[in-house]
Order: sequence, then structure tokens, then C-alpha cells
Amino acid sequence: MKSRTKVVVIGGGIAGCSTLYHLTQEGWSDVVLIERNELTSGTTWHSAAQVTNFGMTQTMVGLKTHSINLYKELAEDPEYPINYHHGDGGMRLANTSEQIQAYRHFTSMARGMDVHFEVIDAEECARRHPLISTDNLLGGLWDPLDGDIDPAQLCQALARRARAAGAEVYRNTPVNALTQNKDDTWTVHTDQGDIDCDIVVNACGYRVNEVGAMMGVHHPVASMEHQYFLTEEIPAIRDAGHRMPLIRCPISDYYCRQEKNGLLVGFYEQDCKTWGMDGIDPNFVNALCPDDLDRVMDVLEGAFERMPALRETGIHTVVNGPITYTIDGAPLVGPIPGKRNAFCIIGLRAGLGEGGGHGWLLAQQIVHGEACYDTWVIDPRRFTTHANVELTALKAIEDYQNEFRFHFPHEHRPAARLAKTTPLTPVLAAEGAEFTVVSGWERVDYIKPAPDFHPTLSFDFDEAFDVIGAEVAHVASKVGLCEVSGFNRFEITGADRHDFLDRMFCGKVTRRAGRIGLGYLLNHHGMVKGEATIANLPASDRGSERVWYGSAAASEFHDMDWLQSHMRGDEDVQIRSLTADQTILVLAGPHARNVLAACARGDWSKAAFPWLTVRECFIGYAPATVMGVSFSGEHAYEIHVPNASLYAAYLALRQAGAGHDLKLFGARAVESMRLEKGFLHWKADLLTEFDPFETGLGRFVKLDKGDFIGRTALLQRQAEGPRKQLVTLKIDATNAPAHGGASLMQGAQVVGTVTSGDWGHRVGLNLAYAFVTPQYAETGSRLQLDLCGELVGAEVIAPSPYDPDYTRMRS
Repeated sequence: MKSRTKVVVIGGGIAGCSTLYHLTQEGWSDVVLIERNELTSGTTWHSAAQVTNFGMTQTMVGLKTHSINLYKELAEDPEYPINYHHGDGGMRLANTSEQIQAYRHFTSMARGMDVHFEVIDAEECARRHPLISTDNLLGGLWDPLDGDIDPAQLCQALARRARAAGAEVYRNTPVNALTQNKDDTWTVHTDQGDIDCDIVVNACGYRVNEVGAMMGVHHPVASMEHQYFLTEEIPAIRDAGHRMPLIRCPISDYYCRQEKNGLLVGFYEQDCKTWGMDGIDPNFVNALCPDDLDRVMDVLEGAFERMPALRETGIHTVVNGPITYTIDGAPLVGPIPGKRNAFCIIGLRAGLGEGGGHGWLLAQQIVHGEACYDTWVIDPRRFTTHANVELTALKAIEDYQNEFRFHFPHEHRPAARLAKTTPLTPVLAAEGAEFTVVSGWERVDYIKPAPDFHPTLSFDFDEAFDVIGAEVAHVASKVGLCEVSGFNRFEITGADRHDFLDRMFCGKVTRRAGRIGLGYLLNHHGMVKGEATIANLPASDRGSERVWYGSAAASEFHDMDWLQSHMRGDEDVQIRSLTADQTILVLAGPHARNVLAACARGDWSKAAFPWLTVRECFIGYAPATVMGVSFSGEHAYEIHVPNASLYAAYLALRQAGAGHDLKLFGARAVESMRLEKGFLHWKADLLTEFDPFETGLGRFVKLDKGDFIGRTALLQRQAEGPRKQLVTLKIDATNAPAHGGASLMQGAQVVGTVTSGDWGHRVGLNLAYAFVTPQYAETGSRLQLDLCGELVGAEVIAPSPYDPDYTRMRS
């Protein structure tokens, strides 16, 4: 065995083999895979191995398309062909109009990735799969490239190609320990000796946390027992003359595909079961769990109703094996939070079908620092301190029970709620708040008009439309109060803090005490990496001069990793997280200054406390830090309060606001207002696929200020000109918003993709942001939006249709 290599990949299933192969494709041949037993001896060997193009985001569709193209290439390799049933076709069934509407949205979204789904009616479903009944069926989503593949052959083919490119594979080599050295390289300790490497990759399937423990980390991955069976021969399949398409059924929680002349039928039962919670037998290799068909009888009855032929055939094999889940069902592919030179590719519940694409994107991140797509949807850092074993298991159970049921807009499922709360959570609940979840934090979505108010799950505007409109109108005309929980907040100290931040941001970083600035971080390719508010707090009895760095709640681990990885050893800079220590109360509206002045001493006039300034004070007797900033477009204050004093500050503000008709508002009102103002959302509109000029942030870039991360690449990109341009759109529809991922058309050509959309209640417009081909970015350009299968008009309008001169915010 080698004693030194560039990368060690631990795990010989689809995740590890795909990563190893793709590292060689990215030009790194000095790479090694280590497997404790034989390749595919974990979950991979018993996978149902279905390969679909379907995904709920464009990133997921793109990586699945890569998998399909790669697998087809491997299957056609004359030197080592593998069994891949490519293009059998597959359908996801539906029995409600809301499901059909959602399938039409996913069809629109996939078209932007050059993937073409079809929404078909019940009769067409039965024509394409003659074994199914149309009872209680409206139709389905058809994926023409759906198929299945041989798991062992696939992994061996990837490993074979990787070896041919210079990689090495060591089987029967258990990893016993991992040591991170002072220079952040790693030593991998195995039964066959030690191997030093620059980078280590955890690709260990259901043993992920055994290797995680060797690094001192826990990964939010839990395993579920999953059963399928293989039937005896079915004459209708034998005599059909073609392979049967795959079926995935959210109505009855099962799937099936052809296996020889019978069927493979798998189940997602409600009475499901976690696995390995208290440890895994070291000898569990190429092994299965005991059969337990009694547990799936309710699901099986539904499958019998949909496919009566199942009642007339026998079962010859039952497979019950562990598969892995994460908190939201999507894998963890990318940097391991808090570790240097450590990556993971884990939680791949549909690993065979999409593992080719996951390994492709991970290899790009390892070699180039970023992938061709924005990978936040699979980034391991999207879960933070709430992601413990117990919570992960509860969410895994919930996701398993809803395997084929996609999330609707504004749907927040109940498992493992209240993971992160503030002292105000029960208070606001008593006020009638409906909550959403942001990075585990409970955050007010809106205030319900009645306790039994439950809007319909739909891709249309729902029954909360007028409720949101009333909240917006009240903020615009009077004053509102909103709690923003979980907002990411770092305190940065040290003599070199401003020089450090100047290097991190692409624009000017204000250094004046008491002032606030907004800035953008780029990656080394000149693309938008992050957005943050910088507030310079003056020295006081609460501390010396310091900087508060504020960014989106979900960015907590992401931003800390990025900042810490660029701190130089000779710099006097310290970073401390305050995210869990403080909460923001947003006071917004034309009467906000009067309310603040009524409960906080000092001069709060425009002259004494203008826009973009920060001051420490007391709200009543609660210590607070007030910032003159606004995400709503109205005159507003962010009031940062230690959680220990949050309730006291809240009561003081409510009492001070009583004479000004102060009312509560929530996150959905904020979303509407920020779209009207041209304010962007991180990982909705701010993506690593685009640079700041393409994103409309040129005013925040100072190329002449000296060096900063991404400057060289950005200069080159500027010279080449934009590939896409972010625009604001007015949508010619009143029934539904434009949802992220929807395609914009010019004739039959896709020319853009929506990033976010909502109704602008103050301007009375259906608004959206989208990246479009530059020739269609001019104000007045007319396009067509594929809005859940209906082509509607869309017009490019000037950004910030509400108060474009910012007069209300500055008042």
C-alpha cells in the first residue's frame, strides 16, 4: 500500500467509486480508495438501483442527468459492458389536481436543464403500463429516460476506469483511526499500515458515523430498514414484447420495476423502522435485516389495488436492508463543517441512481474549490447545531413515510419541530403565529386570522394571500414588529479585522465606528459566495471596538468555514459566533421611529441616527444593539437583543407601540416586500453559478481597491461579458406566483430560469427574479413563463418597483 497520496476516499460503494473515478477525470491520478471489505459490500449491493432524471431542483436534475449519460457510456463500453436498462421510462402517479399541478412545475423546471418530462392522464398511464388500474388516478409524470442498473457492475466499471487512470483501490483494508496533522493534512491508519494524504473523503454509507467519530464529528445521517420483493414470472410481462416502465406511487407508497419477467416491488410503509441507532455489528457485511413483510401489509394492499396482477403471482425473494437518510432527504456532498481538507459524500438514499452525479460534483469541489452548479442543496453545512442523532432519526422516518410526496410551497412537516426556539416562540404562538422553519429555527410565517386557519397546499396563491397583504399594508402605513430568529451573527475582533474583511469582500468595507455596510464575498472563480452586513460597533462598557458580521441564518457553518479558512497566521483576527445568543426584533414602518423613541433613551431623530448606523442602547431595561437597516423597503430598525432579555424587550416595544397601532408581521410579508425592493436572497438569487455583475451587484464591486478573493477571475469574466443577467419580471398572472426553477421561454427556446417570485402587495404586481440570456435582459423585453404548464406573459421591468429612490428607508 502507498504511504503517501493526494486523496484517500474511504468506502467502496457507489459514493466512493464515483468520487474516485471523477477525481481522475478532473486530472488527479494520485488518489486512493480504501474499503474495509469488498467493493459494494454495504448498501450498494442490495440497492433496487433505479436511475431517474427526476429531481426537485435544477441541481438535482443536472447531477442525475450526468449519472444517466455516464451509465449509458459505461454500458456501451465494448471492453467492459454493464447491464443498464436505459430508457425504459417511468411514471410518478397522482390522484389530486395539486399533484398534477406540481408535476407541471417540475416539468418546467427540468426543461431548463434540457430534460423533458411529460404530464400524462390516467388513460395514458394505463396504456404505457398495462398492469395498472386507473381507479383513483388522475395521471402522472413521465420520465422517458428512467431505468435501472446492476449495482456491482457499475461500481466495478467505475473502479476499473479509475485504476486505468492511475488511481489505486485497496480492498479488505479497514480504517482504524484518522489523525489530522498540524498542517491540516491527514494520516489514515489501517490494518495494512498508515497512509498520509492531503484530503480525506468519508464515503462510508451506513457506517458514516464510525468514520465521523474518528474525525471528531457527527453527521446527520440515519439508516432505515427498507424492504422490496421479487415476484415470480408474470405472463403479461413475459409476453409484452417490451420492458415495463417504472412506477412510483405516492398514493400507495410503493414502487416497482421489471426484473427479468417479473417485478421488483418496494415499499415505504408508515410503520417504518430505523436501523443501527445503537451501533452496527462489525460483521454486518453483504448482509440483510430479517424479513418483516407484516410491517408492509397496508402498503401492499394499496399496491394490489393499483396492480391487480400482483395478487396472482408468487414472491420468490424478499430483501430487507438499510438505506441512509438525512434531515431533508437530500445527500450531504461537500466539505465537512469545521474541518480542513475533509469532505463527505453520504446520506445517498437513492445512491445508485444519482451517485454518478454526486461523485462528479464532489470531485469538482475537491479539485477546483467549486462545482459547475451551485451545490447548496446537497451541502453538508446546510444543517447546523440542531442536527443530532435523535432529530435526524425523526426526520428520516418522516421523509421515508413521504418518499414520493414532494414538499409543496409553504409546507412545513411536523417531525422534530421546536429544535431551535427563542423565549418568544410560545409568546408568539399564543398571539396566533404560524411558524416556518429556517435552519432549524422556528420563525413566524404570518399571524393566523383564526386558530383553525390552514391554507391549502398548492402551487397557486393560497388562502393566506389576503392575510399577508394586510400585514404588508399595515407595515407600509403604520408600524409592524417581526422576530427574526437564527440570523447568523459573528463578532470579529483584533487589530487586523478590517484588513481581513477588506480582502474577503469585493467592495468597500466601511471602517468608521458606528457605521454599517453591505458587501459580497466571492469565491476564487469570481462568483458570488456570500452576502453579509458589516456593523462597526464603537467601544463601550459592553466591549472594545468590534465588528458584527451578519448573514442569512442558513449560512452559519458555511460562512464560518469560509472566513476561518482564509485567516492568515500572522493576522490579529478572532471570530466568535453569537448566532445562538441574540435574536433580532425588526421594527418597520413610518411610525417605527416614534415607537423606538418611546421605549429607548437617546435622540433617535434622522439627524442623530441616520440610515446605516448602529448604536448600543436599552429597550426599556433590556440591553440592545440597534441598526438602521431595512429588508422591507420601509423605514426600519433591526434591534439585536440577548436572548436572556428578549421577552423584556418585546414587552417594552409592544407597550410603546400600543399608541401607534403596532401589529405583528411574519416572514411571508418580508418575502413579498423584499421582492418589491430588489433585495436578493442567499441561495435563491445569490448563487455560485453567477458573478456579481451578472447578478446585478456591480455597484458593490471595487476592482480598483486592491486585491481581494476572486478579483483576478472576476477581471477575466468581466472582459468576457455576461452569460446570464438577473432581471426583475412582471408576470401576467394572478392565480399563482412564479416558483424557483421555472423556465422562461422565447418561442420553443429556454432563455432563462426563475430564482424566486411572489406577489408584491404594495405595487400590485406578480413579481419574479430570473437569470436570463443577456439579449432579453433589457427593460421592456417580453418573454413567456412556463407557469405550472401554462405559458403566461412575463415582462422585464426596472429593479425595485417600490420606492426605487429609497426615500422611505432613508426617512
